[in-house]
Amino acid sequence: MSSQIDQLLSLKTWAIVGLSNNKERAAFGVAKLLIEKGHTIIPVHPKAETVHGQTGYAKLSDIPVPIDVVDEAIAIGAKGVWLQLDVIDAAAIARAQDAGLFAVMNHCPAIEYKKRI
Repeated sequence: MSSQIDQLLSLKTWAIVGLSNNKERAAFGVAKLLIEKGHTIIPVHPKAETVHGQTGYAKLSDIPVPIDVVDEAIAIGAKGVWLQLDVIDAAAIARAQDAGLFAVMNHCPAIEYKKRI
């Protein structure tokens, strides 16, 4: 699993589905950390809010640039899928791996980066 995590953390462009300006949600802080680590984040939310200065989009299909990591990775040709802490979907991970994507489940990028310091 560690090599899958390392592979995903090395990818640069992350679409974060459900990301909004709600500072109480974990995704808000994780997105900020990803930016600090050199990633480009793309907020995906029905309101298409700008978050951390990054333009938001209402749907993944609206994003005009290639995405490396996202939870709907197979459909858009991304390189990996990352399911956050407490998000358990073994079937989704199996589909991603069968499609040749890097796949991680029930881990947090912020926690994984801290382990690598």
